[in-house]
Amino acid sequence: MHVTTYDCTLRDGEQCEGITLSLEDKLRIVERLDAFGIDIVEGGFPASNPKDIAFFERVRTLPLRHACIAAFGSTCKKGVAAREDQGLADLLGSGAPVVTIVGKTWDAQVTRALQTSLEENLRMIADSVAYLKEQGRYVVFDAEHFFDGYKANPAYALACVRAAADAGADSVDLCETNGGVLPFEVEEIVAAAAAELPSAQLGIHCHNDSGCAVANTLAAVRAGVRQVQGTVNGIGERVGNTDLLTVIADLELKMGAHCVGGDALRELTGVSQFVAECCNVSVSAHHPYTGSSAFAHKGGLHASAIARFPEAYEHARPESVGNTARMLVSELAGKASLTAKAATLGVDLAAHPGKDQEILDDIKAREARGYSYETADGSLGLLLQRHLGLHRPHFTLESFRVIVDDREDSGALAKDAQSEATIKVHVGSHRLVATGEGVGPVGALDSALRLAITPFYPTLSTMELVDYKVRILDENIGTDAITRVVITTSDDEGTWGTVGVSENIIEASWNALVDSIEYGLVRAGVVPL
Repeated sequence: MHVTTYDCTLRDGEQCEGITLSLEDKLRIVERLDAFGIDIVEGGFPASNPKDIAFFERVRTLPLRHACIAAFGSTCKKGVAAREDQGLADLLGSGAPVVTIVGKTWDAQVTRALQTSLEENLRMIADSVAYLKEQGRYVVFDAEHFFDGYKANPAYALACVRAAADAGADSVDLCETNGGVLPFEVEEIVAAAAAELPSAQLGIHCHNDSGCAVANTLAAVRAGVRQVQGTVNGIGERVGNTDLLTVIADLELKMGAHCVGGDALRELTGVSQFVAECCNVSVSAHHPYTGSSAFAHKGGLHASAIARFPEAYEHARPESVGNTARMLVSELAGKASLTAKAATLGVDLAAHPGKDQEILDDIKAREARGYSYETADGSLGLLLQRHLGLHRPHFTLESFRVIVDDREDSGALAKDAQSEATIKVHVGSHRLVATGEGVGPVGALDSALRLAITPFYPTLSTMELVDYKVRILDENIGTDAITRVVITTSDDEGTWGTVGVSENIIEASWNALVDSIEYGLVRAGVVPL
């Protein structure tokens, strides 16, 4: 049994309070989900804001190997023919091969929210789906409030999904919009929809307000659904959406379904952590499958038994989802994972016997101090090279100084506060002093460093700092808290991330900035002077 995976992290996920994704974040997430094997990735509302407009333009240039991009919108407006509706025109104009439109299926929503007739709503659904199919798109119909609608008026809710199916929708996805329905209800109602539409593909989209989103999704699959929607780590509006990664693991490991396949499933934990870092949040230590405590065991009975009979205390093999078992008194080594990761960064650890444990110990010590390498391949690559004696720095720092000058208390935007950075660095036998300006301290440091060393390394002109994230660790200790800075840099060949950690935000930023430039020069094959 194959179950199609539909990710809506870039739209529903971004509706989570406190989460905002940059354009580069969204594109990096698309690339990671594509490599993982997600079938459909929903990008957002075309033409709704400049970032989403730019997203649909940029995503077309990505060499995606598996995932199809979906544009999200709604049915045509009441009284407007589908071919004359601007919203549908924007969906088609996005160039996305998949178009998802949401339509009302609860009679009270139709009359009170849309303020139109039940018959007109059916016309809007059928006309919109048929028109999009005529334009050659794969069409997903999101049946909003389907479960509440079915409880209130089952005949009308079924008439709505029948209208979409008869008009040619490729998948009719039943939305549990309020998140309050329980699994036994979902299974009963989905079974009724499947009986009504025996030849249609059904999907499911759940929210987690009652804590049942994953269970509801699995119940829907039992009742006949073959497309599951959700977000990575379950982020979303209010208390969140279905955690798509948990659903994938449950379907593959517990229900015998095929979503991404066993080989890709071993990337589950990495995908979870990668997206969390892009969202500038942490994966809960107790998150199913992917949390750091998901396969952790304390001393005593569990610790003594786990080596002899792991199935007694582990419902799944941790390595099957890319996680590791941990004894809280001594962590188990992950040499194989490190070796595989090093290979992707061009480092052959097999040629350096004994170094893997040394590097693992260093990584663990650094992570204890606040480092995280899930989205910092550049810093990890440099760490590996330093341990193996393969790295020669392209420049070394003597000192730097940053001044922030807010010239006028005008109440205007932050552009009035300018930063100035002066650095002293050495390139080979040259001692260089440069001063740069920027809107913020990091921009000023970046400007000064480039002024100093670009004449020696012209390749720097192709590199651009595209994202900057700050995370305060251990917030409860106030100004003494550790700061983690993650920088994303790009060149003509792609992007890479680097990380810096310090009690001083400027020092953390400098460390991440140095790694970003060092790694960019290394990956470009530039030889140090």
